[in-house]
Amino acid sequence: MHDIRRIREDGAAFDAALAKRGLAPVAGAILARDADWRRVTTELQQAQQRRNEASKQIGVAKRNGEPADALMAEVSELKDRMARLEEDERRLAAEVEELLSGIPNLPGPDVPVGADEDANVEIRKVGTPRERNFAARDHVAIGEGLGLMDFEAAARLSGARFVVLKADLARLERALASFMLDIHTGEFGYTEVSPPVLVRDQALYGTGQLPKFAEDQFKTTDGFWLIPTAEVPLTNLAADQILDEEELPLRFTAYTPCFRSEAGSAGRDTRGMIRQHQFGKVELVSIAHPERSAEEHERMTSCAETVLQRLDLPYRVMVLSTGDMGFSAHKTYDIEVWLPGQDDGQGR
Repeated sequence: MHDIRRIREDGAAFDAALAKRGLAPVAGAILARDADWRRVTTELQQAQQRRNEASKQIGVAKRNGEPADALMAEVSELKDRMARLEEDERRLAAEVEELLSGIPNLPGPDVPVGADEDANVEIRKVGTPRERNFAARDHVAIGEGLGLMDFEAAARLSGARFVVLKADLARLERALASFMLDIHTGEFGYTEVSPPVLVRDQALYGTGQLPKFAEDQFKTTDGFWLIPTAEVPLTNLAADQILDEEELPLRFTAYTPCFRSEAGSAGRDTRGMIRQHQFGKVELVSIAHPERSAEEHERMTSCAETVLQRLDLPYRVMVLSTGDMGFSAHKTYDIEVWLPGQDDGQGR
């Protein structure tokens, strides 16, 4: 969530950055509500101070045998007024927080400006797609043909957008996760973590999934959320902590199941194992000093690319435009791997 002090300091610059995402100005509305909150907070503090003074005066008057009826009436009135002000303060604070939490992160200055994926920019290609003299089959045809990928069994168990992997394919998934974790921990200094996959509201607020994307999450009946990515618990390992700058960067990696409702994605890339409700993922998270954030982002991208290079998979790296990157992103690199079974003209 944005720090309101940034908007107070330069609301015009904040709105200009949001405009790159195609969003309307919001600073004026937020600052107006913030001004109301600060006014009410000042009035509340003044009322508290006057109540304390009047209470002391009542004590002095009683010790001296003097009448204190007027002072007692004032204190009673002040208590009623303070109750109303406290309610207004809570309401206005919640309104300001709701406004701030609904605003996406501001894009970096080097992020391409555009409305959608058509404005994404390719920055490099690595490897060459293999030529073939036959029509490639996609992962569904191969997996089902080998009897290692079973969507029908998954549908009986859980419904659509689940899969059962068997035998060598289940073993391959486990081996790939171990392969990635070994690289990240052994070569790049990441600390492996086995985090909870059920988290509280605050963890999702802290990583931008709430409140805007509640419908994309799965929630239990007792108030926990299933994580959409290990980024949520890994990032929150540093939440509400005061870190010594010398400790940074903190680098975490984890392999976890991830859960997404994929609300609104009907008809888009839903064949097979794409856009499933449950999937396994190796995540990388770095907690870095703001001044080293861009450098750490480049390093992290290089770590992820190393995995593909070791597997000899051709890929390209795209920087996403302001209209295509995620809600909480400042800058996003998308690594697209060559998939011969996807006939989109590029195999990606």
